[in-house]
Amino acid sequence: MSFIPTTMYYASAAINAISIPGHIMFGINQVDPAIATIPSDEKHSLGKATATTAWDMINALLAASALLNIQWSRLGVRTLEEKAIIAATVLAGTLTGWRYFKVRSMPIIVDNCKATKAPAPFSHPKGPCYDPETIVLTWDGPFDPENPINWPNWKKWGVVGIGLFATFIALMNGTIITTAHYAIDEAFNIDESTFPHSYWPVTSWGIGGALFSLFLLPVMEDFGIRYVFLVVYLIYICFLIPIGVAQNFATLIVTRFFSGGCVAILANTVAGIISNVFVGNRARTVPMSMYITTYVVSSSMGPVVGASIFQFLSWRWIGYSQLIWTGVFFPLFIFALPETRGSAILRARAQKLRKEGKKAYTQDELDTTSVLQVVLKSVQRPLYMLCTESVVFVATMWSAFSMGTIYLFTQSAEQVFGELYGFDAVRSGYVQVAIVIGEILGWIFCLLTNRWYYNSALRNTEIPGTEIPEARLYQALAGGLVGVTGGMFVYAWTSYTFIPWIAPAIGLAMVGAGSTCVLVSIANYLVDAYSKYAGSAVGAIGLGENVFIAFLPMAAQSMYANLGFQWASSLLGFVSLVLAFAPVAVFIWGKDIRARSPFMKEAAEDKRRDSVVSAQAAEV
Repeated sequence: MSFIPTTMYYASAAINAISIPGHIMFGINQVDPAIATIPSDEKHSLGKATATTAWDMINALLAASALLNIQWSRLGVRTLEEKAIIAATVLAGTLTGWRYFKVRSMPIIVDNCKATKAPAPFSHPKGPCYDPETIVLTWDGPFDPENPINWPNWKKWGVVGIGLFATFIALMNGTIITTAHYAIDEAFNIDESTFPHSYWPVTSWGIGGALFSLFLLPVMEDFGIRYVFLVVYLIYICFLIPIGVAQNFATLIVTRFFSGGCVAILANTVAGIISNVFVGNRARTVPMSMYITTYVVSSSMGPVVGASIFQFLSWRWIGYSQLIWTGVFFPLFIFALPETRGSAILRARAQKLRKEGKKAYTQDELDTTSVLQVVLKSVQRPLYMLCTESVVFVATMWSAFSMGTIYLFTQSAEQVFGELYGFDAVRSGYVQVAIVIGEILGWIFCLLTNRWYYNSALRNTEIPGTEIPEARLYQALAGGLVGVTGGMFVYAWTSYTFIPWIAPAIGLAMVGAGSTCVLVSIANYLVDAYSKYAGSAVGAIGLGENVFIAFLPMAAQSMYANLGFQWASSLLGFVSLVLAFAPVAVFIWGKDIRARSPFMKEAAEDKRRDSVVSAQAAEV
């Protein structure tokens, strides 16, 4: 154990590294003596506490690990146990130092300015940190032409169209590889006799999507939509390369994990584009339904496109083809996708004014919330709502089940149509175009029945003139009962050799239509009911969907083999039947549910207040 003194040496070095002056370790700029000190309890400071962030900790850890990596031989460290102890000690020391100096000094950076939180020696009627030269930048009135909500409709729909196209070409990545699983098994000697090991690349893809959305997306929001989208899209392209050149199965699984994470971030940024340019529940209804339909259609088109590529080329060309078309369309997104996040546009204005010598900052720049706090909040609230809000829990289960079944069909369709009708993997992939047709028909049904929601404003006694959130679920009730449940039973009990293959294909189409109705109406309902907390509620649903995408289809092989085609699909139909009656409870006890939920209650009070203000403004 002679390595222990050296371990302690490097642990202390890690702590000291954290405490090195900011301009050495964290890139703190020169101090402007004109900046006054700020009281520690002041919420709106002159900058953002970025000096001691998670990135700084990561930098310190990387430096320490790199140092240790080249010093193993000099330390006399030989065993894995000794290396683990040293690494753990350095990690603990780094975390301790980072935590200590984060609490003690809390420097705040604003370009070339630094202010330290300490009791202020002065006060002012407008606030203890009021600076008459500081400009808090906002929009130039309610009709500022650069505000995305004031863009002309042609520009709004153009940006949304580009985002939907990006969603379509990216989300095919999830299922496009499923039709080539036999070739992948042969290439890497994978045995699927008892378990669908070839689905692991899709499982890792779903896990990556869940984790990236939960942990990384909130941190990236500060950088705006455009730059996050372009950077992540470029990283996504890079992770498509190993799919084509992979020499072992592990490479395929790992690269799919990161490509799934990138796709999840891309899809979420497109959803952010819609919320940035369209304001109001009615205005967002159609574009949100288009986004969700694109999401599910793209996932279902993956096996179809993959089958067409695999039929004429090798399975590696599935990766190469994705690399080609994603690369070809990258310039389109560079030149045609503008920034849509209002805070990012204002930040660019403020930076321009600061270059002219003015002290201009946006409210986001004055916020002192650290990156770690942002991540913790983004993780805690969706999980908290998932565990405490019955509506969010049931909505997550229903939505996740619907998405999971779409991915489950990538496995069960080949079993059913292969054993009953002699279809190979390619033809089974083509059969899944029936799901795509059903999903498009489901979207059309949603468009035609949106008036059910609009007309609910006429009978709203709580907030007159405002649509009732529960009215969103009429589409889910119809889609869940007739579409998903009915389609599952059709798919189950037409799976016989003496019945033409078109019959179970119709069942697939019914499930596709019903799933679209369920997903669209649930998303819109949560946005209406939770208002400013809708992001967390939808985040919980996204987490559940990715988990079901990752693991539910892995049960398809054993379930359909042990229960038979009829009862395996019927089991899914019974589960869908139970979930489809969830809207009935919401219709009956909707007001009571909203009254008990602190999140819904606050959202309703905000809507009521906004309604009163709008009415008073109309009278004036």
